[in-house]
Formats: sequence, C-alpha cells, structure tokens
Amino acid sequence: MFLSAIAALVVVVITACASRAEHQADRPHQPVAASVFELTLDDIQGKPYPLQQHAGQVLLLVNVASKCGFSGQYAALQALYERYRARGLVVIGVPANDFLWQEPGDNAEIAQFCSTTYGVTFPMMAKAAVTGDEQSPLYRHLTSESSKPGAIRWNFTKFLIGRDGKVIDRFGPSTEPDAPPVLSALESALAAPSPSSPMPIQ
Repeated sequence: MFLSAIAALVVVVITACASRAEHQADRPHQPVAASVFELTLDDIQGKPYPLQQHAGQVLLLVNVASKCGFSGQYAALQALYERYRARGLVVIGVPANDFLWQEPGDNAEIAQFCSTTYGVTFPMMAKAAVTGDEQSPLYRHLTSESSKPGAIRWNFTKFLIGRDGKVIDRFGPSTEPDAPPVLSALESALAAPSPSSPMPIQ
C-alpha cells in the first residue's frame, strides 16, 4: 500500500513537471532589450536613470563591491573616467551584494565610501542583483542576450558598451581597468563614429 502511494506520487510529480516544461517551451523568449540604451536603472539616490541619456557614448559597466579584494580598481576606473570622459566614455558602477556579502551597506553608505575613499565622480547606481532569481534586467540582458553572454562569477566584471548600445567586449574581475586589452578595446570603441540620429517624423 505504502509503495503504491509513493509510486502514484512520483507519477503525479513527473507529469506536472513535464506539463510545466511543455508550457514554458511554448512561450517564446522575450528579450529584455535590443541594447542597453533601452533600459532604465535607479541611481544611488534612488532616482530613475535612463541609459538612453548616454546614447552615442561608450559605457564601461562594472558590478562593484566595497569589501571586495578588487575594490582598489575603483581608483583605476575613476582615472579612466577622467582621462576619456571628454571623448565620450561613461563609467557606471552597479553595486551588488551577490558574492560573499561583500557589499553589505545601503546606498548612502556605498556612495560615502566611493566618494571619500576613491574620489569617485562617475555615475553610481543603486544596489542591484547581477545574478540569481532577482537578477536585474540590465544584467539579464548582459549575461544572456548580449554578444558576450555568461554568468557573472564575481565582483568587478567589466562590460564595454559601444556607441550603439551593444556589448563590444567583456573583461573579468582580475583584469585591471587600465590593462592593455581594456585600453585597446576602449580606444577602438571611442574612435568609432556615433550612430546616425533617426530622421524626424514628418
């Protein structure tokens, strides 16, 4: 009797899982965005921050964490921002607490740390998840819909975004922001012409 009940339960579970899988397969995948410029984040003050404002510029998106062993890269990121800002580079920091709880503070504490410790003046966003079930739309796009997909494995992963809003390259946490491969890719991205503005509707 007991074994029969267990067998019946297993059949029910298998049937339910198969039905769910078929249902999910029937639903087409809905991409988050064609480019990052279609997305809006919250900045570190909690205000909407549409990435559309940077259309035609080059972005370096970095998931950051104050307590990470790579946090010294803030200095190099700030130096890059100051060096290339006039040519169209915008560095954007996205704090995340996904890896060993290395970003435990709230947004105000993070902003204070970045300002007083590293003199950060580039745009900082509100804390967001870059992996897991709560992954933000930005990082869903970067990790599954861009030309450089793959899960974020640690803090200070860097995505270089071209003037058209598409991912050009991706660099791991241990690659310094001013490493030759980053600078080479950045120079090429900045040398590219801005996409033509759309014709006005008559």
